[in-house]
Amino acid sequence: AGLSSSASLEVAVGTVLQQLYHLPLDGAQIALNGQEAENQFVGCNCGIMDQLISALGKKDHALLIDCRSLGTKAVSMPKGVAVVIINSNFKRTLVGSEYNTRREQCETGARFFQQPALRDVTIEEFNAVAHELDPIVAKRVRHILTENARTVEAASALEQGDLKRMGELMAESHASMRDDFEITVPQIDTLVEIVKAVIGDKGGVRMTGGGFGG
Repeated sequence: AGLSSSASLEVAVGTVLQQLYHLPLDGAQIALNGQEAENQFVGCNCGIMDQLISALGKKDHALLIDCRSLGTKAVSMPKGVAVVIINSNFKRTLVGSEYNTRREQCETGARFFQQPALRDVTIEEFNAVAHELDPIVAKRVRHILTENARTVEAASALEQGDLKRMGELMAESHASMRDDFEITVPQIDTLVEIVKAVIGDKGGVRMTGGGFGG
């Protein structure tokens, strides 16, 4: 849980069918089919990020994704960097959790700004009218706007090999997920604090996945 296992399964099945039946599908189309299965059959209103990284990921690279255009950019990981995965053993499922509620709250925020998505709202526009929003929706919107900005900056930090800044961005990201998006759990927050105390400024740590465990 939290490592996009469902998306990887969807992409694996799609790739097998594409190869077996010589279907005219590229990686992005396979990813879209996987997202549709998740949305329509499973009942989880996920986006396209997980499926795209499973379909288009490249070894030793992160992937910067534009979820609207489906454009991607492979970002090389600095040499000598290890990605460590920690299982909190806190079980969760996105279906039946507040995952879909978070999406609904974000859509409410986008409608307030009369925009198709929150990516079309600037942080300055948000700050000017944040007091007019429902307080909970305002927190969700702030997380999305700041997380989008952090993601772009993180790609630049990786390209430059700036692990100190990358670690700072990951810390900011986890704090935002905890305080504004409210999708972390105490067990994972504790794990994050333990890892931060060990690695200092030599790397970063944050929860990954849809939240509520993993």
